[in-house]
Amino acid sequence: MENVVIIGAGAAGMTAAIYCARANLNPLVIEGMQPGGQLTTTTEVENYPGFPDGIDGTELMDKFKAQAARFGTRFTEYDAVAKADFSQRPFKLEMMVGETIEAKTVIIATGATAKYLGLESEQKFMGRGVSACATCDGAFYKDVPVVVVGGGDTACEEAQFLTRFASKVTLVHRRDQLRASKIMADRTVSNPKIEMAWNSTIEEILGDDSGVTGVRIKDVNTGETTDVPASGYFSAIGHKPNTEAFEQLEMDDVGYLIADGVKTKFEGVYAAGDVSDAIYRQAITAAGTGCAAALEAERFLEAQGE
Repeated sequence: MENVVIIGAGAAGMTAAIYCARANLNPLVIEGMQPGGQLTTTTEVENYPGFPDGIDGTELMDKFKAQAARFGTRFTEYDAVAKADFSQRPFKLEMMVGETIEAKTVIIATGATAKYLGLESEQKFMGRGVSACATCDGAFYKDVPVVVVGGGDTACEEAQFLTRFASKVTLVHRRDQLRASKIMADRTVSNPKIEMAWNSTIEEILGDDSGVTGVRIKDVNTGETTDVPASGYFSAIGHKPNTEAFEQLEMDDVGYLIADGVKTKFEGVYAAGDVSDAIYRQAITAAGTGCAAALEAERFLEAQGE
């Protein structure tokens, strides 16, 4: 019987683990199939406080884990929750590989996965010019051209943000008009630093040992391909929250968990980080909600006399 099980090992999960471990709750972290979360796909993190010279994303998460382990956190590596039952306590977590785990409290910090087009070249240049977060990586592209793919509000926001740094932003959309809200669409199309590539799809990300050097786009009407010079490529076609195992919980139409702060509809079950955050999706905000979830779990167990 576990006092606290934390599902997910990104910034939210590891912060929750640090707080729970320091409270002598002996937490168990289920790391999942991508230990460290989305930060491990980022080569350099410059906006996390405490690292004025920046830090490699994987190194940052290694430090998170070492700090959690220092206070007694235990880890289940390369296993994930297949199905969760929150209908009664103790809660039951059916694992994909290991045995079912019973827990008095659960903190869900499984995050959200950025959607990509599925091109082999996207994976090849991941972290070397390919990104899904302009807020995280935009500052690396000062005075160089970049490409954004997408047509919704997210794509417009990313493209507009990138104009603060890039010399030029090419926004690639497969239709002849944006799906974004009218005000966002008008603002994007009228921005002099944004060039629209209408009726176009991404064929391939081009690059060499230095990283991304361009993007090959295809006109869906003519079939003609064009190589657009670019040092960065940003996928802005949305995120998929990792919530498949938590069908008993309330979700929005995209799949993000709905919580009151960090509290779900089940007492003793909490949501932290990107799994319930469709707006900010930053390591620092994830860490903050991880802290809040840990404090709530501790208070809940105290109230239960446990």
